[in-house]
Amino acid sequence: MKMENLSEFGYQVSGSSRGLNSSEASNRNPRSDHDSGIIADRTRQDKSVLTRLNRVRTQFGYFREDAGAVIRPVEHKDVSLRQWLDERTRVVNAFECLHIFIQIVEIVNLAHSQGIVVHNIRPSCFVMSSLNRVSFIESASCSDSDSDSESNDDVLTSQTTGLKGQNLAHTVSENTWLQSSLENLEASCSEQTEKKQHFPMKRILEMETDWYTSPEEAEGSPGSFASDVYRLGVLLFELYCTCNSAEEKNATMSSLRHRVFPPPILLKWPKVALFCLWLLHPEPASRPKIDEVLQSEFLTEPKDKLDERVAAIDLKEKFDDQDLLLEFLLVMQQRKQEAADNLRNIVSAVTSDLQEVAKLESLINRKQESNTNLGVQVVQDSPNNSSSSGFRKRTRLITNVHQNEYHASENRGNSSAQSSRLMRNFRKLESAYFSTRRRAFRPVNSNSKESVSDFSSEDQFAGRRSRWINSFLDGLCKYLSFSKLKVKADLKQADLLSSSNLVCSLSFDRDGDFFATAGVNKKIKVFEYDSILNGNRDIHYPVVEMASRSKFSSTCWNSYIKGQIASSNFDGVVQVWDVTRNEVYMEMREHEKRAWSVDFSSADPTLLASGSDDGSVKLWNINQGASVGTIKTKANVCSVQFPLDSGNSLAFGSADHRVYYYDLRNPSRPVCMFVGHEKTVSYVKFIDSTTLVSSSTDNTLKLWDLSECSSHVVDCPVQSFTGHTNVKNFVGLSVSDGYIATGSETNEVFVYHKAFPMPALSYKFNSTDPLSGDEVDDAEQFVSSVCWRNQSSTLVAANSMGDIKLLEMV
Repeated sequence: MKMENLSEFGYQVSGSSRGLNSSEASNRNPRSDHDSGIIADRTRQDKSVLTRLNRVRTQFGYFREDAGAVIRPVEHKDVSLRQWLDERTRVVNAFECLHIFIQIVEIVNLAHSQGIVVHNIRPSCFVMSSLNRVSFIESASCSDSDSDSESNDDVLTSQTTGLKGQNLAHTVSENTWLQSSLENLEASCSEQTEKKQHFPMKRILEMETDWYTSPEEAEGSPGSFASDVYRLGVLLFELYCTCNSAEEKNATMSSLRHRVFPPPILLKWPKVALFCLWLLHPEPASRPKIDEVLQSEFLTEPKDKLDERVAAIDLKEKFDDQDLLLEFLLVMQQRKQEAADNLRNIVSAVTSDLQEVAKLESLINRKQESNTNLGVQVVQDSPNNSSSSGFRKRTRLITNVHQNEYHASENRGNSSAQSSRLMRNFRKLESAYFSTRRRAFRPVNSNSKESVSDFSSEDQFAGRRSRWINSFLDGLCKYLSFSKLKVKADLKQADLLSSSNLVCSLSFDRDGDFFATAGVNKKIKVFEYDSILNGNRDIHYPVVEMASRSKFSSTCWNSYIKGQIASSNFDGVVQVWDVTRNEVYMEMREHEKRAWSVDFSSADPTLLASGSDDGSVKLWNINQGASVGTIKTKANVCSVQFPLDSGNSLAFGSADHRVYYYDLRNPSRPVCMFVGHEKTVSYVKFIDSTTLVSSSTDNTLKLWDLSECSSHVVDCPVQSFTGHTNVKNFVGLSVSDGYIATGSETNEVFVYHKAFPMPALSYKFNSTDPLSGDEVDDAEQFVSSVCWRNQSSTLVAANSMGDIKLLEMV
């Protein structure tokens, strides 16, 4: 088991240096186990000695080399010595075991030289690197327990450990026989106990504590330097001893207290057995001191070979460090090279586009000179000349912006408002430029995602270049064509003081002569556009007012029958009104819950669609007065929309954060789902026959390409528009000639252009007190509905207070 996977077993991994925890160092006692006869309590004198361990704790957790302490941080690949000893496949290597033992002896010697009894000289209190570097740790497994209560299980997983108070891991491998056998022994326990994955580890630690308790400690005496030496003897024995099962291991280690060795140890490792007997002497006074252990022939005789091993390990570690640095530098070089290649491709792409623009400008100049030579004056309303003139102006605009970027000090006084707006949004424009370019050069029927660097092989796309440049240029010019939203007129109503003036829907008729308002006041009011625009009146009265029994949620004019308007309301009723007669023409009551949206098909004026909280989309034929089709979904339907040129398709937004696009000739499943919003999709609108925009309460609008519907699920929008605020209300959505208008919960109207993700224009409603007329700051007000006047630069907007304004882009 790797250490990074240990969290599920109640153990934690830390990247800190190894060391003893100062908060636990004063309580270094072996775990009590009344069943095994180990005496748990230590004397106060022993504890007072242990408090001095804090003064040198920073030296523990390191291994000594050349009489100094070498710092080595804990690595995730380090393993507990307990895990290493219990590995099933471990083969005893005498030299390796001796190297490990000497390192532990040096750690104990460092403590004893400063008058400190270590106590926890047990495998679970040491970790080892892949190169057999050993470090002493302060871990939960080494801490003492004053009781055997069930809460001790939690202590194993909750105590913080390590140098500077950080957690440090110790572990027993999932595939070691000691743990797996104990898990089998615990299988008969209660179901609740079986669920505690760290319980086998607790048993292992209790057994280990029993094995490493000296005879005098078992009789109740305090731990001493001699007790540490005894534990070194047990550890040396365990390094050279291998067993085939947990039962054999427990029996062998328990017999060691009586200095009984297995015959294989005596035959194969006689010197080890003899040295262990010296360290395991039952009388503390007869055991060697720690310095005698270090100076013994057993440890000094192989010193030369051990020094060679240590030197080899040092060399390997240095090599690994150098290899790591080399790998880092190679990866950095590769990434920087990729960035440089990408930058070269970008510069090449921009250069080729500049050349194309220069060619187009040169062509325009030649045409202009030709017309001048022939004595033909350029007529402004000529389509070709108009486009040429416009292109020339746009080219000059880009040239001026380019000059402003590099010669700002020279041209500061001549900077236009357009150039200023362009430079403020330069990063986003740049991103849109490359995004548009990628789409233009994308191979046909290719769904692969490309990077900016996919610009190198462009000769085959020569025909596309001028088209996409013109497309981007058209978007740029439209984005910069207007500087603000200007109020053309305020609609002043007689019931302005009413508390139910929230406008839920605004809609213009087919010719833009009339617009309708509807909302929570349960009325549809129809106003004449010209009379509002030109009339200087204190109060504006509707030309038609139609009342209902329920609050309105949506309205839509019939694009063919001029005086016909459809509505949906909070009772789930869909109505068709005859405005000329001021009466209901038709009423449909098939929705079971509130209906949010209604829309007439432009291609088939007898076809009507509605969406409801009951999770259904109903299709109606106004000549039949009943639904002619139903699409069932699993979530509330908030908006329905027909495309401009077809009555066979329908899109709708849903509370499940998705936009669905259906072919009504096969309504059993959607043609495509557009996935990307994080909250409810409140509106959908077709910009043209191939693009769709959606609005959501996740503060975004998203633009979708219908040509990508072949993949069934589209999760990458063409554009994401951000800048407005919309997290809980319906704020309206309307499109016109590539411009997208939406409301905001900041009581503002925002206008985007489909080519760019940032707002082009905005207008903030002034919050005024209806009684005093003073401006007030009301954070609860929001723009609730917007609607363009057909394909014009004028729109009507309303807010939650019923304030309605006619706005124009200027």
